Parts: sequence; structure tokens; C-alpha cells
Amino acid sequence: MYSETDLRSAVAAGALSHEAADALRKHVSGLGAGPSADEEHFRLITGFNDIFVTIAAILLLVAAAGIGHAIAPGVGGVLVAGASWGLAEYFTRQRRMALPSIVLLLSFAVGLAAAPIELIAETVHNASDSAGALILAGVGLFVAIGTWLHWRRFMVPITVAAGAAAISATVLALAASAFAAQTSFDPERVLLPLIFVAGLCTFAFAMHWDMSDRTRETRRSDVAFWLHLLAAPMIAHPLFHAIGVTQGENIAPAAAIGVIAIYILMGLVALAVDRRALLVSALAYVLFALTWLFREFGMVELNVAVTGLVIGSALLSLSAFWTPIRSAVVRQLPGGVQARLPMAFA
Repeated sequence: MYSETDLRSAVAAGALSHEAADALRKHVSGLGAGPSADEEHFRLITGFNDIFVTIAAILLLVAAAGIGHAIAPGVGGVLVAGASWGLAEYFTRQRRMALPSIVLLLSFAVGLAAAPIELIAETVHNASDSAGALILAGVGLFVAIGTWLHWRRFMVPITVAAGAAAISATVLALAASAFAAQTSFDPERVLLPLIFVAGLCTFAFAMHWDMSDRTRETRRSDVAFWLHLLAAPMIAHPLFHAIGVTQGENIAPAAAIGVIAIYILMGLVALAVDRRALLVSALAYVLFALTWLFREFGMVELNVAVTGLVIGSALLSLSAFWTPIRSAVVRQLPGGVQARLPMAFA
């Protein structure tokens, strides 16, 4: 049985043309529930060996961190980063194992960040808030450079999202350093709008990758998936914080209705770009808002159950009829926009 990953690999190797691969997808989708391009495939595991290797790699990396920490500050991070790169030379570059590659990339980035942070924490004392933010900005830039080198060597799709996260952290740390000296500095008021802007920039970057592979046949679609996964919470949290959902247990009725309206808007965007990350990232907020609304309407004992029933049913229905609903949404957009979005199927 051939998987979507096998098809992409065959197209990339030139063994199968784009047209033939698309024709096969359409044929298979006619036998199943819906088009392959709308299923948002990404490679995670190809067999239990991926899990086996991942567990072994995590054990080795934890041991390396512990041994390095016992030797000297910062050595643990260096050992973790070095071991992650070395393991990736075989399991990523040669074996092309998906889950181990993801874990090794993340551990490499964590190791790069941990080494200077641990070293500075042991040698620098009583640093000002501004200096601390500058240090974090330097660490973020260091990790961004490391992830770029990792991408050039191994081309793991999640690497681009890790680099984007490091760059975003660098910008946020620089902003915090610039404002930290002010006595009236409020981190939430300054940083949350910047996080929202960074989320929009990451979303735009994800769309750049998506638009270059509208049929989702290559690695570029996987890169876009991880970027969307990063952008979604960066967009959702500042929005819901701004309307007061994260302030406490009780929220105003207007705020609860606002959460639902924003979630519907996010749903339309998710349908248009054929990415479900926005819906998942905002799910906790809309669950909280609906629970509060049902409680206010007198469903004190069943508010959680009714909320789960409503949202669960809505999301399952959306999943079952994703393709026709998405086609209806895309048809309402201008032709120029439709030509840039992932292909919609009737």
C-alpha cells in the first residue's frame, strides 16, 4: 500500500509526474471519503521503529545533559547539541526517519539555547532586566543561526518553524530590553501586540510555502504545516487576551460572544487556507467562553458536558464535510486569491 509520503518521494525523485500523482490521488479519493490534498498530510512515523529510535535517542540525550552538567556549566547543552547533530547524520540524513528527526532537531535547538544560558547564569550575577533581555536576544539569534545550518544540512521541515520561533524570540527580547528601563513598563501591554504581529508574519511566511505547493506534493507543504502550527497560538492568545478571556474565571457576556465570533472568523480563514491549526490553537478559549455562557443561562451542572457536545459535534461535522464546505468558502473569494490558495475540490 502506497502512502502520501511515498507519492511525494516518487514525484521528487522523478519516478512519477505531478499529473500522474494527482490523477492517482483523485482516483483514490473517489473511492474514499475525500481528496488527499484536503487531508493535510504530514510525515510523523512510518513504523514502530521510529518510536523505538526516538525513545533510545531521548535516553541518550538526557544522559548527555546530566553528564555535561556534572562536568561544568554549559557543557550539558553542548553535548546535547553535538549528540543531536551526530545522531541526525544517520537517522535523518541517511535513514530519513521522521519522528526521530523532529526530536533531534528540537533537542539540538534546546541544547544550543541551554549552553549559553547555563554558562551566563553561573558567571553573571545581578544583571539588570535590560541586560537580561539582551542576553536572551543573543541566545535567540544564536539558535536561529544554528537552526539555519541544520536546515542546510538535513532539510527537516520543522526546522524552518524552529528558526522562525528563535527569530521571533530575538525580536521580542530586543523589544523588552528597549522598554525595560522605563518604570511604567508593562510586559503584557508591550509584548503581546508584538507576539500578535510576529504570529501574522509567521502566518504569511507559512502561506509563502503553501502557495509554492498548492497540490501539497512536496516537502514545502510540510514546512508550511509546522509554520502554521507555530503561528496559530501566537495569533490566538493575544487576540483573546485583548478581549479579557485570560484575565480570570469570570468574563463579560460581550467577551464570550466575541470569542465565538473570532473563532468563527478563524474557522473561515482555516477553511480558506486549508489548515486546521488555527481551530486547534483557539479551541481552549472557545470552550471556556461557551462553558461560561451555558452556566449563565442556567446550565450549572451540565455546562461542561453541553459545551463538549456542541463543540465536539461542530468540529466532527466540519471534519466530515470539510471539502464541500471549503469549496463553498473558496468560491466566494476573488479569482486572484483562489489561484494562490491550496487547490479546492468540489
